[in-house]
Amino acid sequence: MIEFRNVTKTYDNSTLALDNLNIKVEKAEFIFIVGSSGSGKSTFLKLMTKEEEPTSGQIIINNVNITKMKKRDIPYLRRTMGLVFQDFRLIEKMTVFENVAFAMNIIGASSRSISKRVPYVLNLVGLEDKARRKPSELSGGEKQRVGLARALVNNPNMILADEPTGNIDPTMSYEIVDLLGKINKCGTTILMVTHDISIVRQFPFRVVEISKGKVVSDTQNRSDDLWL
Repeated sequence: MIEFRNVTKTYDNSTLALDNLNIKVEKAEFIFIVGSSGSGKSTFLKLMTKEEEPTSGQIIINNVNITKMKKRDIPYLRRTMGLVFQDFRLIEKMTVFENVAFAMNIIGASSRSISKRVPYVLNLVGLEDKARRKPSELSGGEKQRVGLARALVNNPNMILADEPTGNIDPTMSYEIVDLLGKINKCGTTILMVTHDISIVRQFPFRVVEISKGKVVSDTQNRSDDLWL
């Protein structure tokens, strides 16, 4: 489903972010991407969404070589992905319902579809009673659940989560990852970038460690030998 083949990314300031990186992700896998700050984790996600282009190598997503993708096709690629961010990126003037519906409006969904789908995903993330609230009325954990609902609303086949627990407390962090795990069991591929090894150790998912732009560990086990 996702494959990085000998991918290198060097930025204009000569910073080497990824160095001949090779990763293969099968459909419906849940993978933690871990590593220290500056290891290349976020660059990995940005290459998948075409926010950045690789310097060399190939990136295959859904059997398509996206390194050769034309600009006009990028929006269609991104529709297969749900994005979850550390800083939530909610629109403050909109209600919870409107924030989630916004993702459907962008792709031209009908009002009828929105009126059915949004309550459904809000119920999935446990926010059905918060639909009319504004982001300022929510806790950090609730905001991240809105972000997750927004990522889910267009029924993507994968979710890319960039430090989704970075701004919430440990209890809510566990609940967010547990919720991602339940979504994964329904067949959605999950890639979660994190530096929080304490949360990683609580779940039995595959862990890929990146250091200086290279994969230095790839394991299915929860181990004290993981990156610290």
